[in-house]
Amino acid sequence: MYEPVIGLEVHAHLATETKAFCGCANKFGVSPNTLTCPVCLGFPGSLPVFNRKALDYAIKVALALNCRVNNYFKFDRKNYYYPDLPKNYQISQYDLPLSVDGYLDVELESGLKKIRIKRVHMEEDAGKLVHTQSYSLVDYNRSGVPLIEVVTEPDLYSPDEAYCYLMELKEILEYLGVSDCDMEKGSLRCDANVSVRLKGETVLGTKVELKNMNSFKAVKEALAYEIERLSGALSKGEKIIQETRLWDADKSITASMRSKEEAHDYRYFPDPDLVSFTLDKSELDSVKKSLPELPRAKRMRFEKEYALSGYDAGVLTSSRDLAGYFEECLKLYPQPKVLSNWITTELLSYLNEKKISINEMSLTTKALVGLLELLDNKTINRNSAKDVLKIMLDTGKDANAIIKEKNLFEISDDSALDKIAEEVIAQNSQSVADYKSGKENAVMFLVGQVMKKTSGKANPQKVNEIIRSKLK
Repeated sequence: MYEPVIGLEVHAHLATETKAFCGCANKFGVSPNTLTCPVCLGFPGSLPVFNRKALDYAIKVALALNCRVNNYFKFDRKNYYYPDLPKNYQISQYDLPLSVDGYLDVELESGLKKIRIKRVHMEEDAGKLVHTQSYSLVDYNRSGVPLIEVVTEPDLYSPDEAYCYLMELKEILEYLGVSDCDMEKGSLRCDANVSVRLKGETVLGTKVELKNMNSFKAVKEALAYEIERLSGALSKGEKIIQETRLWDADKSITASMRSKEEAHDYRYFPDPDLVSFTLDKSELDSVKKSLPELPRAKRMRFEKEYALSGYDAGVLTSSRDLAGYFEECLKLYPQPKVLSNWITTELLSYLNEKKISINEMSLTTKALVGLLELLDNKTINRNSAKDVLKIMLDTGKDANAIIKEKNLFEISDDSALDKIAEEVIAQNSQSVADYKSGKENAVMFLVGQVMKKTSGKANPQKVNEIIRSKLK
């Protein structure tokens, strides 16, 4: 029986205004090759100047991942030729990176697991190749964009563990505000190193690197496929070759790309155009003080402070902006469970359907709280409140105006409900007989008929009481 061993390398674009070593804008979606200069195109005589904001962002990530930040680090040239690399080398870090020896606690179904972080280092991105059937194009706008690379130790033992780790890491990067983590834009990319070995062995098997995975779901699927392929090959007595393989999402298979390079293949050497850097304690302390409350700490606080379930706390803290929206609502409406129910169900359902973030919607915290207060004082019932919320989200209109315009005021007049209940009971003799024979659910059918006749505007609790009273 074979078991997999997985290590992940995550590259994240840093959300700085300019590139890592020049003043070109760091933007996505503009015309090809318009955000370039002699420095990021590698013209002879041009000299790089390091972006201080990129350093601050990278230190934030290192500290959030419990890494030891080195007070002395340098940049190196990673030499290789490829059309998207105009200098024929990439500025990266090799033997003296920014930080090492960290860890990330990941919540799995089996409990908390500590994943060791080998290093967090800085580098620049390459350009982007666009392939057609007959030719390839290159866009150097991305060339020189600041990156961090987060490298784990081989501490992951299943595709599910890898997926959970990636989700946890993405949340941290978003909370820190250092990257938009948009995989569709290429802002977040993941490579996976995977090997298999007989259960009980401690020596690692020959590893294969997987690339070209553009979503966490793809990482999970690619790992599952490769683990099965490697296990099958070893079962047949075949020798595993260390190589890089690409994930083909259309065919759901991996395909060989090239033999795996080692560090010496890149001929690393210190970049002569960039001085070594020394960090003093005051600089490190300054960045440390700017760290926000991180996702796991916030989840635990939400559970303890607001008495929320682990699931609800997890959903609310999955986004820093969503958690902030929830707590802003709490200042106006101190009922955490009620707010949690509405935000995690009705609100998130709408946002997911429209594929927008909470920052892109028009519903203010004051408007949502106003709707819930109308529900509390029985101006409307819950069903109507759900309808009103959707209209508010679509149109930006005030809840009171919508209720008045649609005549959604709750019908709670006893005499009116009494009359409708009598009609429903008279029209549904079979349900009355079912109830009297012990079928409790028959009452709910009758309540539903009253709600239907009132277009959902009746108070369902009151209707239930009236129906039961009459059936007795």
